[in-house]
Amino acid sequence: MRKTLTSIILATAAMLLFSGTTARAQTFTTLYNFTGGPDGGGPHAGVIQDAAGNLYGNTFYGGDRKCAAGGCGVVFKMNSAGKETVVHTFSGRDDAWQPSIPLVRSKAGDLYGTAENGAYGAIFKIDTAGNEMLLYSFNDGSGGCSPLQGLVWGESNTLVGTTEECGSSNYGTIFRVDSAGNLTVLHSFAGYPTDAGSPFYGHLTPDKLGNLYGVTVYGGSSKECTPEGCGALYKLSRNGTLTVLHSFAGGTSDGCYPMGSVVQDKAGNLYGTTNQCGSQSGGIIWKVSKKGKEAVLHNFAGSPSDGVYPLAGVTRDSRGNLYGVTYDGGSGNNCGIGVGCGTLYRLSATGRFTLLHSFDLNDGAYPLGEVLRTKRALFGTTKYGGKHYSGTVWKYTP
Repeated sequence: MRKTLTSIILATAAMLLFSGTTARAQTFTTLYNFTGGPDGGGPHAGVIQDAAGNLYGNTFYGGDRKCAAGGCGVVFKMNSAGKETVVHTFSGRDDAWQPSIPLVRSKAGDLYGTAENGAYGAIFKIDTAGNEMLLYSFNDGSGGCSPLQGLVWGESNTLVGTTEECGSSNYGTIFRVDSAGNLTVLHSFAGYPTDAGSPFYGHLTPDKLGNLYGVTVYGGSSKECTPEGCGALYKLSRNGTLTVLHSFAGGTSDGCYPMGSVVQDKAGNLYGTTNQCGSQSGGIIWKVSKKGKEAVLHNFAGSPSDGVYPLAGVTRDSRGNLYGVTYDGGSGNNCGIGVGCGTLYRLSATGRFTLLHSFDLNDGAYPLGEVLRTKRALFGTTKYGGKHYSGTVWKYTP
């Protein structure tokens, strides 16, 4: 039986140890505290930014309370001063609901995303007036179901994404959808032992040649973690050929259950995280070379001076520093003594780990979404915490 993604996330409350280098979070700012009401609540994904500096994101609940217990979520816009405007409220009536995945924005200002919709999920578009259109509904599962990663722009103004389940082997798909809502399956994941399986959170990473890179929670050639594999890093070439670049081995020498996005440097090296395993069992930051050789850059050890159990990937600056968040860990004790409310961290190009901020519930707790890095600051969200315990949008200025 498949080890469920829910059980993997719940395991995020396991024991935490000690490691890392700390730094005082003197430049951390909470931009907005969600109330869980009409303004939304519980953001799972990070935010994106337009040329004017406005942030855009979505929340998992809040909004229309008639839709579901707690609401079905909203799409929001926030200016640089932290003023929020609700762009769209999901109703649950013939539309998407409870989005948990990052948005992508067109040059015209339209927003696209994926969300739950009935049993299978949907792709939606929000225009600049806030009107929603269902671009595609995964009604029968043939194109995949449970689209639990965000979208990226592909060739000829198409969008490319993944699903976590369904497809020919029930391990999800990679798909392309055009502006008319026509969907093409580019690959159906087959899982262990020769393929990847079940992508979760983040989004695909394209290169300049049109190749796509990503990670999956299951698949790969190792059965150290579960009969369905410990997870895989893969490449889908422009011609549709999928290659497993690295099979995570689990145990103490490698990570397992990778989630989120990967980043690529100019030399073709790829970077990311795993949610569990490693020397301290709390996940790792990894690097895989163009030739497929892996190096473990950091083993997460947990409270009080390290994070643990990342559900998001990393972002990279021009100097080679990596930034990310962990769901648990840190020095904040308001979420439970020795557990922590999550962290924001930096790993330098030389391998020095710095804890930039420990969330303490008052300023947010349990960050799920990936960090947005701009020239001047880092931005992100937390799922819980804040003044109303319904999550926050935060800013960190290095």
